[in-house]
Amino acid sequence: MESREALLAAHRAYLLGWNIDAANDTTLVTYRSGVRHATLNGVLRVARRSQEEAFAEARERLDGVPRIWWAGPDSDPETPSQLLGLGAVLIARLPIMAVAVDDVEPEKVPNGLRISEATDVEEFVAAYGKVSGIPADAIPVAIEREKAFSGDGTVVRLAGRFEDGKIAGTTVAWFSHNLLTLYFVGTQPHQRRRGVGKAMTLAAIDLARQRGIRTAALTSSAVAQPLYHRVGFRTVGSFNLMLF
Repeated sequence: MESREALLAAHRAYLLGWNIDAANDTTLVTYRSGVRHATLNGVLRVARRSQEEAFAEARERLDGVPRIWWAGPDSDPETPSQLLGLGAVLIARLPIMAVAVDDVEPEKVPNGLRISEATDVEEFVAAYGKVSGIPADAIPVAIEREKAFSGDGTVVRLAGRFEDGKIAGTTVAWFSHNLLTLYFVGTQPHQRRRGVGKAMTLAAIDLARQRGIRTAALTSSAVAQPLYHRVGFRTVGSFNLMLF
């Protein structure tokens, strides 16, 4: 599999694709989408900086939007504890999970589910926004930013639909740094417990297989971890997710 450093670099590359601010220096990497949703504004890495100085500068850069700090393996080791001392609040520990693509067994999709590349960005963002907790009045800005997305890699938006034609599940497949990273894997509430989330994950991994990509990665909530374990993902690190 690709190295953990490559996984972290691909994650940074995706979130920086949402950034509308000026280019970052390498000692404090932030991104600001302007979407009123914390995951889409935040700090990705801090290194070789005074934590007090970095904390103050990050707050200034991201003033006016909800934001999070991804305190992970590529930041200075003392970052989580020092951020807590400065007033940040730990809200979650997200595992960084990875799997070798060749180790994932293809499966038949649930009966009636069709998975294809989404062509209507407005419909796609509205679907993942509902599941991800993006406020309804922030969806138009999220659509605008999704359309303007520009990162060091390739985005493929996958939508799963049953017979009614409406989006039942979503996955953003991000190809960067010679690996696949998954974002916005979600199932509409009324379509849950039908195997949609697993099917969307496997569809993205199948795309990676076709492209000769060896490794798939993601970060997972506690609720979704059993699903990803069944696919074959294993934890290779973690982020302390912090509000500040």
